[in-house]
Amino acid sequence: MSESNTTDFTNPSTFILLGIPGLEMAHVWISIPFCTMYVIAVLGNFTIPFIVKMEKSLHGPMYYFLCMLAVTDLVLSTSTLPKMLSIFWFNSREIDFSACLTQMYFIHCFLVMESGIFMAMALDRYVAICHPLRHSVILKNSMVAKIGVGVLLRGSILVLPYILVARQWPYCRTNIIPHSYCEHMAVVKLACAEIHVSNYYSLSVVFCVFGLDPFFIAVSYIQILRAIFSLPTKDARLKTFGTCISHLCAILAFYIPCLFSALTYRYGKNMAPHFHTIIASIYLLIPPMLNPIIYGVRTKQIRDRLLRLFTHKGT
Repeated sequence: MSESNTTDFTNPSTFILLGIPGLEMAHVWISIPFCTMYVIAVLGNFTIPFIVKMEKSLHGPMYYFLCMLAVTDLVLSTSTLPKMLSIFWFNSREIDFSACLTQMYFIHCFLVMESGIFMAMALDRYVAICHPLRHSVILKNSMVAKIGVGVLLRGSILVLPYILVARQWPYCRTNIIPHSYCEHMAVVKLACAEIHVSNYYSLSVVFCVFGLDPFFIAVSYIQILRAIFSLPTKDARLKTFGTCISHLCAILAFYIPCLFSALTYRYGKNMAPHFHTIIASIYLLIPPMLNPIIYGVRTKQIRDRLLRLFTHKGT
């Protein structure tokens, strides 16, 4: 082991990311699906805001929230994948201490923001179905903008203590992070100090965001289902529920991998380390890749505008 990895230091200039420990020889092969998912995520999440901007009929709350989701997914995937691919392709494992903390901030901040956007989209569906005549009054552009700012501030403020506390810890054991990116707990576990503050605060944020947000989404959908089942005909019920399918699929694509990663990290002690790392890496890629596909396939207005765009280019 090199001297830089064993010598005491209180503020390391760099950390070393191992990528996927135990599978170093397969990094190039692992990079193929990761790179493919990233390309799909970038193309899809650039396409959604472009189509919404071009199509005036899409200038409404649901599609504004969808644009926020696309931007969030772009930042979330871009904050991790380029560095991962540089590890897989070029063995470029060093990351500056400040850059590591910055990456950590962006990852967790935009995860919190994405959860908030899903909650805002659930509110939009609730108002649209339960109070259709008041939808345009309640969710005016100014209200959508306020919700967007609120989501941004919540993510920024909740995650900021992660960085402030992590910067204060003395790091005197090693600067090697057995991960493919600067995940919060993977970094603070390297500190030579009691990290109970980081542990407790991290758990409280997880509870507040990934506990309460799904709860409020579930309450919204209980009210939505009550309104749907009160409709007089089966066709009306199916048509109304169909407007929620995209949102429900995107919610499942976000929360299920996130929950699975959290459970395996905390309770899967007997699982191989590389399995934890792969799961933690993939769950940052699955939602950004799937969200534009889900909304592109399920939303008729987006699908029709995209088809017209390609048809015009082809003629």
